[in-house]
Amino acid sequence: MNVLRRESIKSLLLAAALLPGIQAPKVLANAAPTNGDGGYQSGKYRNLFAEDGHSEREIRAKIDAAYQQLFHGDPQTQAIAFAAGTNANGPLMYVTDWANHDVRTEGMSYGMMITVQLNKKSEFDAIWNWAKTYMYISDPKAPSYEYFVWSCKTDGTHNSEGAAPDGESYFAMALLFASNRWGDGKGIYDYHAEAEKLLRAMVHRAVVSAAGNHGMHTVGPMMNPDPPMILFVPEVMPQPFTDPSYHLPGFYELWARWGPEEDRAFWARAAESSRDFFVKTTNPQTGLAPSYANFDGSPHINRFPQSGEFGYDAWRTASNWSVDWSWWRKAPAEQQLSDRIQQFFASQGVDKYGPVFTLDGKDVGATPGLTHEDHPAGLAGTNAVAGLASTDKALAKKFTEALWNTPVPSGENRYYDGMLYLMSLMHVGGEFRIWMPH
Repeated sequence: MNVLRRESIKSLLLAAALLPGIQAPKVLANAAPTNGDGGYQSGKYRNLFAEDGHSEREIRAKIDAAYQQLFHGDPQTQAIAFAAGTNANGPLMYVTDWANHDVRTEGMSYGMMITVQLNKKSEFDAIWNWAKTYMYISDPKAPSYEYFVWSCKTDGTHNSEGAAPDGESYFAMALLFASNRWGDGKGIYDYHAEAEKLLRAMVHRAVVSAAGNHGMHTVGPMMNPDPPMILFVPEVMPQPFTDPSYHLPGFYELWARWGPEEDRAFWARAAESSRDFFVKTTNPQTGLAPSYANFDGSPHINRFPQSGEFGYDAWRTASNWSVDWSWWRKAPAEQQLSDRIQQFFASQGVDKYGPVFTLDGKDVGATPGLTHEDHPAGLAGTNAVAGLASTDKALAKKFTEALWNTPVPSGENRYYDGMLYLMSLMHVGGEFRIWMPH
């Protein structure tokens, strides 16, 4: 897979942002959210590998091997994480999209989530230090103030001044887990304070405009106020839209408990909104979601490739609703969605399907000009994670075993596939958990 897919699409969208129109979200008084019957309430997380007969030792060895290869493997063919010296805050490390020679908030925030889940504090702190040093926008006059630029060169030079809300979402959640698991330090390592600052900005950041290379650049909150949904980009547009794979109701439930008190009701509403949205945006036969969508769930069609198709971003959507079910068990429709998407990909051949489809199930291959993966490891991973919510255990086992038998991604395109592959191993192996406050 060549992830120039989002470099070209996102950069063009960021350049096309127009006039202000976002207002501060409405904060409604709601009752305290219920805890559901999932991992948050029980403290127990399914291990689909163990359910299929793999030993705990084998499972841990598989997860550890994937981590070691991607974070500490051969720098030319395996690793996506690289040490980058030190500064006053300590060691620095970045996660790179090897094929495109850049550093993205997506990969950096995924790296932080992986390392907090696997108890790798030194790597977590080094990645966070690099992100705060090179990606964070601290100038109050800059349109993306209090956010992180979504793409940098490996030397820290900015490729864009725009932000991507999927990165901020994972940054905030990883920081809260770090606070709960390890306790807070000082400065940038006061994890809870850093998370709260970011969550406030996502909801309340004032609209800021400044002249740039493409005219006036105007940026506001990352959350749409009503319906309460995450935006594809915080650039203010006449017709804002969302990315289904950015919706993380499992995280929002935790922010409704641990985030800034004034926004907890908002995050509870956002969780319910996303659960309803998953049903609306997925095809009722295939369970496939579009890469970009309007707030009513309909595909957001624009001039960019895959905008209305099940493309690379959309691989993550099934994982998001399935983890939400695993953690909270509040939306039984998520089980039906997992059944649908696993049934669809089973019809394509569990070990054979490609990366991109129309929503009604036509295999359209990769975007013209991009490398076609015959069977991408990242999608094999997220389809296995769907088994956390599916009701057909026999079918789910086929996808679980397909992931088990998939090698760790290596080579030119190891970044996106590798990130999704490793997190999917962790989800399916019961090693992606809610870290509660002490």
